[in-house]
Amino acid sequence: MASGGGYGDPSQKIDYVFKVVLIGDSAVGKSQILARFSRNEFSLDSKATIGVEFQTRTLVIEHKSVKAQIWDTAGQERYRAVTSAYYRGAVGAMLVYDITKRQTFDHIPRWLEELRGHADKNIVIILLGNKSDLENQREVPTEDAKEFAQKEGLFFLETSALEATNVETAFMTVLTEIFNIVSKKNLVADENQGNGNPASLAGKKIVIPGPAQEIPAKSNMCCRS
Repeated sequence: MASGGGYGDPSQKIDYVFKVVLIGDSAVGKSQILARFSRNEFSLDSKATIGVEFQTRTLVIEHKSVKAQIWDTAGQERYRAVTSAYYRGAVGAMLVYDITKRQTFDHIPRWLEELRGHADKNIVIILLGNKSDLENQREVPTEDAKEFAQKEGLFFLETSALEATNVETAFMTVLTEIFNIVSKKNLVADENQGNGNPASLAGKKIVIPGPAQEIPAKSNMCCRS
């Protein structure tokens, strides 16, 4: 059971910290998605992100306190050499494109390749088609994205940061999947400890899935506003 917690309580005990990166072309709405999730805000005057910034939000998943640390990587090509370092340590990623701009979707395979080249191989990834409120300007059919997501083993949703459609669901999908993976690893670690083997994850707050953890193929999620 996952529940969206408050938007920041410094005194709250944190059980896990999960780093999630937002990637995709410039102007697809990454910063707006982040603002909607972390602060429940949307600004029509949003400017291009310079470099990298991150926001946090603490939630409760299965009675555990999880701090989501969401990194917003600028999409402009000239910043990609800078942001590639920020993939390291990420346990979740959101690949964002604009449903009204076909080119942003066509660039997704390149972003995915770069992500997989820098991040942990077991990273949880969701493909997001943003700006679903602009249905009359759509250039990317839902089925195209759904087919790509299925082929690559990604979760998939269409979102609208403006209307707050599926933003919460998208983050909770990724964070819950990460949590489930970590919980399984902790269970195995506890069992090993009971057999006299050291528990590699015991007492750690920041947990990254290890290379031995296999993430099952994602069941496709497709929601339209």
